[in-house]
Amino acid sequence: MFLRKPLMLAACLLTLSAPVWASPAQTYDFGQPAPAAKASRSVEVVMGDMSFDPKAIDIKAGETIRFVLVNKGQLLHEFNLGDAAMHAAHQQEMLKMQQSGMLTPTAMKEMDHGSMAGMDHGMKHDDPNSVLVPPGKTAELTWTFTKATSLEFACNIPGHYQAGMVGKLTVSQ
Repeated sequence: MFLRKPLMLAACLLTLSAPVWASPAQTYDFGQPAPAAKASRSVEVVMGDMSFDPKAIDIKAGETIRFVLVNKGQLLHEFNLGDAAMHAAHQQEMLKMQQSGMLTPTAMKEMDHGSMAGMDHGMKHDDPNSVLVPPGKTAELTWTFTKATSLEFACNIPGHYQAGMVGKLTVSQ
């Protein structure tokens, strides 16, 4: 009987940590990340506070694009590739990060969620279709677009998308 509690505790710990071990790789029906060396061209996107320049980008299916992201604003911004539904879901994740104190107006903090009751232990910003760019910094994201579709590039930091920080990305045949 005295072994029952330690075994139950061990089972609970294994169950809680299992998603870390078995986390499936996320796939995207519009493409996948690629090394910068595979890019057929580079597109510079300048981030202002609540704006992207250019506001629209045209791409051909099969093309690999190296996005060079220059944040000329005073706030932390995100460049995220997806459709409107993906952005809406990601905005909720970003809101949780902000509410936890992990996301500030100018940076993303590293936090130990293991010591915080009720926090998602896997909360981090590591989606392959997204990059955070601190104020005054430059970052890159390289992506191979596999099919014709209409997408958006957006900043999903709470309030930024709603303030107009979204652009149109058209992938044609």
